[in-house]
Amino acid sequence: MKFIVAVQEPVTDGLTDAEPSWRDLHAIELERPLIDAEMDLLDVQISLLDRPASELGQRRLRRAANKVLAARRTVANRLGTGEAA
Repeated sequence: MKFIVAVQEPVTDGLTDAEPSWRDLHAIELERPLIDAEMDLLDVQISLLDRPASELGQRRLRRAANKVLAARRTVANRLGTGEAA
């Protein structure tokens, strides 16, 4: 019987610290409004999957999409001014 083994080194073998750094956590916190807006948009999209499109559903979808765009603009402006660094 032949055993098949991996020829490469494991990708995670050299990690000494698996915790996120304070810079990673800070970047996540700066993007938190965008993450929340994208989750809200996804919730609306999921809720509209099994229903016929109504005026209220369309309005909720537009509002959630506009919220994502506004959050993206805010995050991009922060990154452009160097606030994230």
